[in-house]
Amino acid sequence: MKKVITVLVLALAFVTGASAQQTADVRRKEYNVDKSGLALQGYDPVAYFTDHKAVEGNKDIATVYNGVTYRFASEEHRKTFKTNPEKYEPLYGGWCAYAMGATGEKVEINPKTFKIVDGKLHVFYNKYFNNTLEKWNKDEVHLKSNADKNWTKFVK
Repeated sequence: MKKVITVLVLALAFVTGASAQQTADVRRKEYNVDKSGLALQGYDPVAYFTDHKAVEGNKDIATVYNGVTYRFASEEHRKTFKTNPEKYEPLYGGWCAYAMGATGEKVEINPKTFKIVDGKLHVFYNKYFNNTLEKWNKDEVHLKSNADKNWTKFVK
């Protein structure tokens, strides 16, 4: 009986570890991160909610969550993130929410262009006189629904 329990525990540990690694690998591949795995171009994901603005994170105050690295402006923000990372991570892997909704494409963002929608961080492309947040605001309900569907093809 002890051998059966040991085998089951080891099998469970292997499966859990393998799926966690797969999740981290998928996230590093599909999320908007640089070569080192840094998200939001180093901006603090918690500050969008607490400070209501984009704040650059400190490279010395960081954490890795499922393969993605986040920086924070303060130790307090890092602790807040660790209590509920899903609340603070940007939707659609940190890609432009408008592009994900309009065409289902991964488009770079300007981390200073964002909106909190239903308690979730959405980030947008804003360059060369093309602020996609303005377009998003004109048809948010439809674009959000499309973005939710389109993102699933990247993170099955």
